Amino acid sequence: MPPAPLLPFERPIRQLEEKLAALEADPDPSTHLRDAVRALRREIREKTREVFGGLDAAQTVKVARHAERPQTRDYIELVFDEFVELHGDRAFGDDRAILTGFAKLDGQRVLLVGQQKGRTLKERTECYYGCAHPEGYRKALEKMRLAEKFGLPIVCLIDTPGAYPGVGAEERGQSYAIALNLREMARLKTPIVCCVIGEGGSGGALGIGIGDHVAVLQFAYYSVISPEGCAGILYRAEGGATPANVDRAANALKFTSEHLLRFGIIEEIVEEPPGGAHRDHRAAAGALKEALGRAVRELADLPADELLNRRYERFRRIGQFEELAAAGEAVPTEAEAVAAE
Repeated sequence: MPPAPLLPFERPIRQLEEKLAALEADPDPSTHLRDAVRALRREIREKTREVFGGLDAAQTVKVARHAERPQTRDYIELVFDEFVELHGDRAFGDDRAILTGFAKLDGQRVLLVGQQKGRTLKERTECYYGCAHPEGYRKALEKMRLAEKFGLPIVCLIDTPGAYPGVGAEERGQSYAIALNLREMARLKTPIVCCVIGEGGSGGALGIGIGDHVAVLQFAYYSVISPEGCAGILYRAEGGATPANVDRAANALKFTSEHLLRFGIIEEIVEEPPGGAHRDHRAAAGALKEALGRAVRELADLPADELLNRRYERFRRIGQFEELAAAGEAVPTEAEAVAAE
């Protein structure tokens, strides 16, 4: 299997790994060589922790979009048992960007809803790179209502840059479909656990993101807009979505897992293996399985009324702020706000 595509900040790690591979290729290693191998492995672990422990928001986006990062179908194989896929929205068609079906999580039956980007060019084209159409959100809602009927918890895996913005999607009611999901998910009388496993972009993510427990993988992001979209709007007079402006927007949006937890947007950060989920699918799946299973168990015994009240209050708390100018204080500039972080 060819090595995963290399991110710019991974080069020091790759150089050490290549050196290690050369040492391990020796057919008759001496004691000295074995000691060198052990030392090099420690150095690789330390360098990986150093590099990935200091990523900024722009670099985190690159990890979240990595071509080898596990997707919903990978987690179906590694986390869930007995998955039975359910197709169609009973109105227009079957959107491949959203997968739905019954599954088992640690012996607990659940309804799984997940966004899929695709691996090959053919699959990505069929999945529109994870950008769902209205029929995808209708499919998700139909199956979630089925879960409510049978008293099954719902697990949603979010991984999309946003809902599909094409003419056909708009003609078929893209905004209405997402808005309807927001309202109806808030009313479902069954536990809903959501986790952003890669990208969590705008309404496309929120369309399956109204839950009682929302988690984010360590190197995923969850945002009202993509960095490119933000840069194109805010920095139009300065060149729009240039690479420098995109990185600037990413760092200004405060959408990494640490920011989201600090602002009360999410309940949990799911730790990824050293170097990110793309380096070790099984370790990432193990952490995700443990987090999802625990959240489902904690919510399972709550009465429906309490569940709905907690869900309502959860989202009402999001977006609290203070108007500093009203208190006679100067509002910090963007540079001052970033420096304060």
